[in-house]
Amino acid sequence: MNTVPELPEVARSRSGVEFDPRSERWSYRDTSRTVSLNFNRLTHVTEQFISCTKLVMLWYAENKAPAHLVNMFSMLVHFLKFMPNNPNVLLSEITSTDLINYKASLGKRQAWYLGSLSGLLQKWHALGYPGVTDDAEVLLRNLRVGGNLKGEAVLTMDPEQGPFTDIELLALQAALDRAFAEGELNVDHYLLAYLYMLLGQRSIQYAALKVRDVAVSRAKDGTPVYSLRVPRAKQRNQLSRETFKDRVIIPQVGELLVRYADEVCEQFADMLDDPADAPLFPAKQRRGNEPAGFKYHRTPQALAHTLKQRFEKLKVPSERTGKPIHITPTRFRRTIGTRAAAEGHGELIIAELLDHNDTQNVGVYVEAVPEMIERFDWNMAMSLATLAQAFAGTIIENESQATRAGDPSSRICDPRFDSSMKPLANCGKHGFCGFMAPIACYTCVSFEPWLDGPHEAVLDHLLRERERLLANHDQRIASINDRTILAVAEVIRRCEEIRKNNHG
Repeated sequence: MNTVPELPEVARSRSGVEFDPRSERWSYRDTSRTVSLNFNRLTHVTEQFISCTKLVMLWYAENKAPAHLVNMFSMLVHFLKFMPNNPNVLLSEITSTDLINYKASLGKRQAWYLGSLSGLLQKWHALGYPGVTDDAEVLLRNLRVGGNLKGEAVLTMDPEQGPFTDIELLALQAALDRAFAEGELNVDHYLLAYLYMLLGQRSIQYAALKVRDVAVSRAKDGTPVYSLRVPRAKQRNQLSRETFKDRVIIPQVGELLVRYADEVCEQFADMLDDPADAPLFPAKQRRGNEPAGFKYHRTPQALAHTLKQRFEKLKVPSERTGKPIHITPTRFRRTIGTRAAAEGHGELIIAELLDHNDTQNVGVYVEAVPEMIERFDWNMAMSLATLAQAFAGTIIENESQATRAGDPSSRICDPRFDSSMKPLANCGKHGFCGFMAPIACYTCVSFEPWLDGPHEAVLDHLLRERERLLANHDQRIASINDRTILAVAEVIRRCEEIRKNNHG
């Protein structure tokens, strides 16, 4: 029987972080990730099994990335939950029979779990610690285990994990702009969300950003050009600022980003030797366990959580499900890839946009170019309108109910829809807008359409224009007003309901 060596009092991770491997819970900040392994989760096993688990996890801590360590521990916990709990018999070793039964319990989507667990258990056996039988190691060495279904969410346009549709993305953008304009969203959260939408980079890359990475230059004609120097994620889930790629930022976001970066720089003037080294999205409080060179930097997990939390508060509905859009950083990344493929870009360009070192993982985007709705007729618009909830304004019976009642400049008219120039709506916004009325108005929160306005004529016009663009251009150009079409359809539907209730 193999002997179990004692755990050292102090251990060091691959990046040099010290921790106590004898404790029941390992908790420390290693590079970009907070490592937390709770060995009390290993239930119905012997003390020796727990000691061996710690020894194996120690090898992973010393030789592998922290994310890999955490993943291996999670795979083992999942396996042990499957094992039958017999209070009279504690598990001391994993056998081939245990693994065969576990494999049979996994569905198609979870089959790859055994592949991850296999690597852990084979390493366990190779290290010579008791806990994995010889027959279990032979089985794992000869067993063919399917990997994770790569690209499935993209290929199927999964509404929970796949890319966003154009209508969903526009809805997220509109909700984000509205919340920021109304003071419901801080500038750092607003900019972080926009960088996810515009660039689709990994959370680890946003976590490594510093103030010095924001830049503005001038084009030959004097026009300002805003850019962001994005650190490359050289090693998975590890903060790194060794290599960079410059990304151009649209002026609407770039101008605000420069002002924000200046404010962060001022904030850290007395806290860092060089305030340009301040993180672009700093933590409110320093924890003191950050890697060297990353004082006050937040973890990728913290940034991802912030993104998810802020969007969830907005409760932006999907036209596919009628429910709030499920938000993950990966979905923005997948959206960048599918949109680039839909615009005709090849694998090399998509790999460049997503910061891949090669093209082996981007082919799925080319294969999964989402089909646009070719024929968007009246009935389809009306059926999708309720789910999309693209109309954000308030229907009024006449101008007396308008926010700016009696103000001629608030009236929205268009001879294309009423030759007498009778208003179809009022604008509740004080100040110049600059958007093309009335088409752009239907998705605006300040829009106040009249109950008897010619909204049907607006919808007919948009549908005819869509058909014209579809015949003369590609589908992406033709679908540019799809969310507006759904907003107009929703106004028509609500007006019908109001009239029905008034006469009911």
